[in-house]
Amino acid sequence: MVKQVAFVACNGGCRNASCGYGCIGCGACVSTCPFDAVAINDNGVAEVDELKCQGCGACASECPQGIIRLHEAGSCIVVKCSNRDPGKIARAACQVSCIGCGICEKACPSGAAKVKENLSVIDETLCLSCGMCAVKCPRHAIYDLRGVLTEKN
Repeated sequence: MVKQVAFVACNGGCRNASCGYGCIGCGACVSTCPFDAVAINDNGVAEVDELKCQGCGACASECPQGIIRLHEAGSCIVVKCSNRDPGKIARAACQVSCIGCGICEKACPSGAAKVKENLSVIDETLCLSCGMCAVKCPRHAIYDLRGVLTEKN
């Protein structure tokens, strides 16, 4: 069985809290995690420590925004955005939002990256973790959780 861990699909790059899809920093995930793996970072956004996370999903079930997701621990490429607004609106709301431009789709050699409802989505069953989507993403909404291919946020 593949180990699952949680990540928060939000970078915390919102200006004036104008993104209705992002982390609201309420701490529900922090208080519910039995492994002390979730904390609110300096940007006011929940952040998961993969080394402590056991993939129980408690934080994901408590998140009022529904932006904490479980993913395969070995898959390090993730979309750190949940904004489904069209590009112009998403761009105005957040400096690191996905704008649904499709560059990730073109860069992905395995077909794992797709844009659905104005948001990039990565199919982990197809992803090679090559990081091409993360490297090419003009908004840095896709990145490497390990910080090897892109700056770790």
